[in-house]
Amino acid sequence: MASCEHAAAAGGQTAPTQFEENSLSEVKHVIAVLSGKGGVGKSFVTGALAIELSRRGHTVGILDADITGPSIPKMMGMSGKRASGLGKLLLPEISATGIKVMSSNLLLERETDPVLWRGPVIAGAIRQFWSDTSWGPLDYLLVDMPPGTGDVALTVFQSLPVDGIVVVTSPQDLVSMIVAKAVNMAEKMHVPILGIIENMSYITCPDCGRKIEVFGQSNLDEVAAGYGLKVLGRLPIDPALAAACDDGTIESALPMGLLPEALAVCEAVEVRTDADAEPAEPEA
Repeated sequence: MASCEHAAAAGGQTAPTQFEENSLSEVKHVIAVLSGKGGVGKSFVTGALAIELSRRGHTVGILDADITGPSIPKMMGMSGKRASGLGKLLLPEISATGIKVMSSNLLLERETDPVLWRGPVIAGAIRQFWSDTSWGPLDYLLVDMPPGTGDVALTVFQSLPVDGIVVVTSPQDLVSMIVAKAVNMAEKMHVPILGIIENMSYITCPDCGRKIEVFGQSNLDEVAAGYGLKVLGRLPIDPALAAACDDGTIESALPMGLLPEALAVCEAVEVRTDADAEPAEPEA
């Protein structure tokens, strides 16, 4: 197993082993949804992919790894609900259409309570959401990552059997930096990037139907080509969908066939081998 000699010499931790999957979970594919920065609608993309995969007949779960800023439960109509238990295992909450969700907000007394946890405790929560949660049989477990490439990202990519990453960006000049951060992390963690989804790409004029690029002209194609990545879709700014996320009704409000390219790539993912799943060595 990989370890970091420099960290160990300094009294730090060695690279974590993969978290064990419990006997009541059978997850075929794990896909992480990542962005190099916050505010690009990563949770919305996670929810949209989960809903569309479920509509295609797959069993789907969402592991909300954004421990300190979880938004998945509210979006999926779970405000005020709490996860239950089965012996020593947690049971994920189940949405109206059968999508399973585990999130820190499902463990809090009130969803507005802040999560004031340090890094090791947050890493422990990720382990609990994987090893100590009864997911049952799942075709896909989508991991909604927190912004950036910090402790949680390292924990997820080193300790969960992630099959691929979907990168979410917005059509601003920052897109190059966002993609570069994600690509560099993916390379260090030895996890393939499945492609890029551009969110908030445009808004459609309600009068004439013209697409208006609110944030300026996108350079996503150039950036994606520069890294040899696939563009998996462009999502508009849609006030109705934003309202549906706030109301917890996104499962019924989401248009059919929203991200066909992204779904095709997810469905083409192959199960990783044990060699592929070897934890990556953290930098000193």
